[in-house]
Amino acid sequence: MNRTSVSSTNIRSVGYDRSSAILEVEFISGDIYQYFDVPENLYGGLMGSSSKGSFLKDHIKYNYRYQKVS
Repeated sequence: MNRTSVSSTNIRSVGYDRSSAILEVEFISGDIYQYFDVPENLYGGLMGSSSKGSFLKDHIKYNYRYQKVS
């Protein structure tokens, strides 16, 4: 999945696949997580947020199933 670099103290890049509704987040640590069934409007909210780490924690991390992929 193609990811876009973001300005964040915690997140290095973010990608989204519309057909499968998978959000992929690469953290500064190098860990990559995929979050499943994330609506596209939340991806847009994350990308437009001034604090991507807080947005991820508040709206996505505990509300959607996820797995570590690397």
